[in-house]
Amino acid sequence: MILPIVAYGDPVLRKVGKDIDKDYPKFKELIANMWETMYGAKGVGLAAPQIGLPIRVFLVDTTPFADDEELSKKERKQLDGFKKAFINARIDEEVGEEWAFNEGCLSIPDVREDVKRMDTITVTYMDENFKTHTATYDGLLARVIQHEYDHIEGILFTDKLSGLKKRLLKSRLANISKGKIDVDYRMRFPNAKKGR
Repeated sequence: MILPIVAYGDPVLRKVGKDIDKDYPKFKELIANMWETMYGAKGVGLAAPQIGLPIRVFLVDTTPFADDEELSKKERKQLDGFKKAFINARIDEEVGEEWAFNEGCLSIPDVREDVKRMDTITVTYMDENFKTHTATYDGLLARVIQHEYDHIEGILFTDKLSGLKKRLLKSRLANISKGKIDVDYRMRFPNAKKGR
């Protein structure tokens, strides 16, 4: 089932997610609905807060990036078919060069900005069967994971922008929270006027 994606301005996007265990109600159904919601919105990542749940769950499928001819062959291969659920994730380390990349977010439609992030991360997480893994990722793959990880920490990519950029985006972000935007996927707007 495709769920509505929570728009910028909703307090759930600012909550630090809580860990869950294998007894979380309807967990398999939740994961299936999140995949369907993400694909329906043409996203490469989706975190539980974006569907209104303040829990430490996010999904990543970087396969769409594998067609980008500007990326190295090694990076395209790394991205192709990378599809994973991250449960109770913790980033253990962020290292390497800081680099900028143009990011967007399903909760903040039609806003894209360059965000600086570290190149390499090591993350400990559980998979859908609650088996623990620790893995190191780099490049664009690390960036997508960092972006989704930020969501379970109550952080949005717009928080990482300069003060000037934030001021320039203020009215656009306010319009998103009021539902004054056209999107081709289901959304829930925190400040939308009733009857819209």
